[in-house]
Amino acid sequence: MRLIQIFQTVGLLLLISACASSGNTAGAPPPSSEHSVDSYQIGIDDIVQVSVWRNPELGITVPVRPDGKISVPLIGDVSAGGRTPDEVAKDIQTRLATFVRDPQVAVILTDLRSHEYLSRVRVTGAVRQPISIPYRQGMTVLDAVLAAGGVTEFAAPARSDLYRKIGDSTRSYAVRLDHILEDGDLSTNFKVAPGDVITVPERTL
Repeated sequence: MRLIQIFQTVGLLLLISACASSGNTAGAPPPSSEHSVDSYQIGIDDIVQVSVWRNPELGITVPVRPDGKISVPLIGDVSAGGRTPDEVAKDIQTRLATFVRDPQVAVILTDLRSHEYLSRVRVTGAVRQPISIPYRQGMTVLDAVLAAGGVTEFAAPARSDLYRKIGDSTRSYAVRLDHILEDGDLSTNFKVAPGDVITVPERTL
């Protein structure tokens, strides 16, 4: 009898754990934009910045050429098109090791030109100028809303949402734009990711 009770207790705990892990993510911070950019595959005309720790003379900021390559001091052409920034950084780091002791390389996308339309951030609803703007690394909800001229007098900023496509589904995250604008509470001033849509509904009469 006691053994049955133990199994029942374990089963209940597993059920509670499963329910907690599959809860609604609407109020949770969305995945960080850094992850989205890191997994982004570099394309032709994208602007990349290569920096080498303690070797600023090796740093460059260049567009990706039509052949998908960039030219890096000391090592020459490096394939960048169709690869992630992390993959390119590791390639440069490996090749620089012949010339520089223990090189530490970072590759940052400064302008996403190749997928500019797909990477735009859109702000719709009760804002002064609904817009579609190019994504910039580090951009937040507030940056995008201010670029749209701020909210109108008919807005219900407390019911704003950020929509993000993740895989084959789209998730929404509640944004307390009223707290951001009026109280300086930045807890829901999420960093945006390429393709995000921010909506500010009108208040109901």
